[in-house]
Amino acid sequence: MMQQYRAYLVDENGVFRSAEAFEALSDSSALGFARQFTRHGKVEVWQLDRKIAVLDPEQPPQGPLTRQ
Repeated sequence: MMQQYRAYLVDENGVFRSAEAFEALSDSSALGFARQFTRHGKVEVWQLDRKIAVLDPEQPPQGPLTRQ
């Protein structure tokens, strides 16, 4: 059964900037879906009044290390 979730984009002061409502079958599938929003910053994932997780912003890919 699908459940209702929200992904909140949170600024550096902890203030919600925007929200995206969506449905998912489980907490883990909700987290997978919400991870796409981390390219914009920190994301809090909620299922009704239950906080599921806080996802950190995506880290840019790092190139190979070079010796100097």
